[in-house]
Amino acid sequence: MFQEYLSVIAQGIPTSLLLTVVSLAIAFVLALLLTVLLSVGNKAVKSAVNLYLTLFTGTPLLVQFFLIYSSPGQFQWIVDGPLWSVLSNAWFCAALALALNSAAYSTQLFHGAVKAIPKGQWESCAALGLSRLQTLKILIPYALKRALPSYSNEIILVFKGTALASTITIMDIMGYARQLYGTEYDALTIYGIAGGIYLIITGIATLLLRKLENKVLAFERLDMKGA
Repeated sequence: MFQEYLSVIAQGIPTSLLLTVVSLAIAFVLALLLTVLLSVGNKAVKSAVNLYLTLFTGTPLLVQFFLIYSSPGQFQWIVDGPLWSVLSNAWFCAALALALNSAAYSTQLFHGAVKAIPKGQWESCAALGLSRLQTLKILIPYALKRALPSYSNEIILVFKGTALASTITIMDIMGYARQLYGTEYDALTIYGIAGGIYLIITGIATLLLRKLENKVLAFERLDMKGA
């Protein structure tokens, strides 16, 4: 019985992983853009970005899933429009919800790392005649390295967040688990297997990310030894 349950639930692993990768890719690009806007934008632009951050970090991810998936169908002009085939696609809505949510949290991480850059580095770039935007192009990679430990946690959270995709009909790990429970009613075994799969994948991802952190942040340890 255990092996039968496992074989069914494991069918959702590729969907969960693909959702994670696509969402993180979109979120990373969007977070970089928003970080730049927060750093060089005018007051109106910064207010708009902060409003976005407040909305997506201040409301539950589950609510965001439902709003993005269900709300467009309430407007006939959207239903009749050319984008309805995309907006009514559950997979697209799940990826969009995860991406927008992750982008908000990632922006806070990246912008915090940018603000933590020592003042001397900004002054050095200014002395070379570089604009703030040009300076950011140089310093953002440095800031991203500093933000990597926190961003690693965000990657894990996005993967675990994919479990909510099953609430809008996505057949991921939890989607198959919910479907199986609907016929077998063995909650302890079925959801225990699903939880075990999430635990194993997050454990592997954590180990890989920690190795990446050690490699990327090795320059800081060298600086500390040199000091």
